[in-house]
Amino acid sequence: MKWKDRKFGEESPFIPAGPFKIRLPFIHYRFEWPDYVQGLLMCAVDLAAIPLLIELLGMPFEVALAIVLLNGIFYLLHHLLGDPTIPGWITPAIPLIMLYCTQFPEGPERVHALIAFQMTLGIFSILLGSTGLAAKVVSSIPSAIRSGIILGAGFAAVVSIFEVGGRFETFPWTISIAVGIGFYLLFSKHFSKLKTKNPVWGVVGKLGIFPIIIIAIIIAPLFGEAPWPTIEWGLISPDFMGLWTNYTLFGLGFPPLMLFVTGIPTVLAAYIVLFGDVLQTKALVKEADLSRPDEKLDFNPNRAHLIFGARNSAMSVIGPDVTMAGPLWAAMQVVVVQRYKDGRKAMDSFIGGAGSFRWGTNTGLLVLPIVSLLEPILGIALALTLLIQGYVSVKVGILEARSQSDLGIAGIIGAVLVIKGAAWAFPVGIALCLLIYGKDFFKNESDETFTKDLPLETKENV
Repeated sequence: MKWKDRKFGEESPFIPAGPFKIRLPFIHYRFEWPDYVQGLLMCAVDLAAIPLLIELLGMPFEVALAIVLLNGIFYLLHHLLGDPTIPGWITPAIPLIMLYCTQFPEGPERVHALIAFQMTLGIFSILLGSTGLAAKVVSSIPSAIRSGIILGAGFAAVVSIFEVGGRFETFPWTISIAVGIGFYLLFSKHFSKLKTKNPVWGVVGKLGIFPIIIIAIIIAPLFGEAPWPTIEWGLISPDFMGLWTNYTLFGLGFPPLMLFVTGIPTVLAAYIVLFGDVLQTKALVKEADLSRPDEKLDFNPNRAHLIFGARNSAMSVIGPDVTMAGPLWAAMQVVVVQRYKDGRKAMDSFIGGAGSFRWGTNTGLLVLPIVSLLEPILGIALALTLLIQGYVSVKVGILEARSQSDLGIAGIIGAVLVIKGAAWAFPVGIALCLLIYGKDFFKNESDETFTKDLPLETKENV
């Protein structure tokens, strides 16, 4: 059956393949050109991984570009295999992974540590997806520790920008102005009202952080913090040979087994924030599904685990990446959901919108004029991404706590995680929970910390 034959209330047509539902463009879903064009522009965010790889692993630009391109290809797997999402990085975990990797000297040892980390995370995700144990693993962790890990991720994101030698010292004016505008566009109640009153502002709001990146391209040269871009024509020249020779197990050999053991605490910390993305994906897909009764959307967390677990496992072998392979690019999922709500004429299928967007980002990564336009401010784009993520992680981390005691424990865990890493943060969190909660270690009891201002009848339902 082709996409045109889908009846009211049915799923988009697919080829069944075990837990997967294979869908091909133009056959099983209509290609959505507006989402494709937006993807061409938003590849800027994917490219922001390049300065991270250069800084952490000492990669040449062309080698880092090869990793970004490989990651982009794997992004396509989600919609092609039946996952109605726009995947992205595990953004909240990036500072945690950077902290972990910097414990090892730059060179083969640090690359081996990253390979072992990503491979462990991938295999762990596949195991949880195939057994359906994902929710049980996370729910078994006390809320104080979950809160502390997410808080720590937010703290680490901010620290990485403002620490001595951090990006703020290189781009103080650009980051200050761009972040100020970015927070206004993304989180301001005033701008939220403007979007509903003026369609122009509505379009700006749907573009996520892309308008901020365009502003940075202009501001950075004006303040002398980056050169004006030199536009080059043609296609990109990623260095796959340099990647596989110097940064993968093909050239460096298999990592020592001890690195798989030492990475376990940070892998677990990364998985905690990753699982938060899975829950957010489920909520956004449900919102889209309720808005369009003409199409049934099927999001299966276990299938998602299998896909991003396979992505991480594969990337650990052919191109280890500090951003990791995550289940969701939240900002763009929200943007596509909003367009999907406009009805079948605007977007026939959500799979079509999500897939077309990711085909667009992959096309943009290949086009040299786009890459060369963005190259001077990629470090700024990454700083903006991390600061925005820091804000979100701190907010989510606080809301993860169930009591004032949880908040106190979480604050200490977060601080220890930033200073000493996850290997110290988990034991400290466990010790504090045992000392404060004793036999009620796993109860996650709540007090009035988050409900003191609510009516009594509302409190009883919380």
